[in-house]
Amino acid sequence: MVINGWTWAITIAVIVALLLFDYFFHVRKAHIPTIKESAIWSSIYVGIALVFGLVFFALGDSQHAIEYYAGYITEKALSVDNLFVFLVIMASFKVPREDQQKVLLFGITFALISRTAFILVGAAVIELWSDVFYLFGLALLLIAGSQLKGALSTDESKDEADNVMVRLAKRIMPASDKYDGDKLFTIENGKKVMTPMLLVMVAIGATDVLFAFDSIPAIFGLTQEPYIVFTATAFSLMGLRQLYFLIDGLLDRLVYLTYGLVAILGFIGVKLVLHALHENNLPFINGGENVPVQEIPTMTSLVVIVIILVITVLASLYSPKGRSLIALQNAEKFAYRYTKLDDSAPTEERREAAEKMDRWTRAAEKVSPKWRDELVEHKDKYSRVIRTAHETRLADAVAAGHEAPVSQHIVDREGPTI
Repeated sequence: MVINGWTWAITIAVIVALLLFDYFFHVRKAHIPTIKESAIWSSIYVGIALVFGLVFFALGDSQHAIEYYAGYITEKALSVDNLFVFLVIMASFKVPREDQQKVLLFGITFALISRTAFILVGAAVIELWSDVFYLFGLALLLIAGSQLKGALSTDESKDEADNVMVRLAKRIMPASDKYDGDKLFTIENGKKVMTPMLLVMVAIGATDVLFAFDSIPAIFGLTQEPYIVFTATAFSLMGLRQLYFLIDGLLDRLVYLTYGLVAILGFIGVKLVLHALHENNLPFINGGENVPVQEIPTMTSLVVIVIILVITVLASLYSPKGRSLIALQNAEKFAYRYTKLDDSAPTEERREAAEKMDRWTRAAEKVSPKWRDELVEHKDKYSRVIRTAHETRLADAVAAGHEAPVSQHIVDREGPTI
């Protein structure tokens, strides 16, 4: 496939058109996307990305096709991990649910702009100094080590919303503590002030820049063609907003995602170092001559990345920790839903809701204290939800003249049953 100016122009035009379509037809009016809407549009964007890779195969350019798919899968995994941080930031700023998709779309747009800049700079540096792959490789290994250390750490005191850019913005202009719809500025006491909506976008924009430091070296480790780097990065970001609303509530069930990404970044870091050794020009390494090492083929990289992600997902969902998290989350979710049932709800609906609540409560009771202490973030809230639900369940049973339900107890971290 010939990659020229027209190829770049058409591709950029398509990506910009997709972004504008999102801005004008999806987030212009604040709303909470339905599961059906999110599923349809997530499928469309993933389909576009997959079909784009097939174009290379159709034109007989299988090498670039493999590089594109390897880059796309890696960047998609990193992008999903980024969603976790976006969620923490939005929770810190208490962004209204209906406005979250606009914040996400801004984050995606800013990520695309910042990463495009990094791609251009990276390609220019590689052209001038091929030994930069040593730095890329070492950087990824350091980032992987840092993420591993963070995953093993029990310190959760870091506030993602309190970063340098946010503090600087607050110094430049007064900020309000209240949202005014999705407006970035509002009038308060006769003065123009920033709303939290602008501050959350500043926080996400600043965080996007940090994400680029592991994202771009990682994909340059799979391909050195700037066009492939750009398209794999762009298509991995497209549809991320819809994906969030589609798998919202499932994201935090990927309890081992960080370890999977650490493995991927570490693997690509080693691949970059091997490539740098193979193309070595540094005089203090092997006298400036190429080092005869075995490089890792891109096809092998693609297979390894897919295997790591599959193992990560399966371990997250089916390991004791993963099953414990699912039980605790479902116990809280169905207990909460039971308390919100309308008094006029049909008897069959109340019975089904009660059965789900009881089933998952029993599953939560079997979770070991070790996992309960680690996985339940807001223990007082969790205990209150469960207690309220089962008090309601008991009252319903007494009112109906039935015996009290069997499942009535959950042990919290302090010991007492509720």
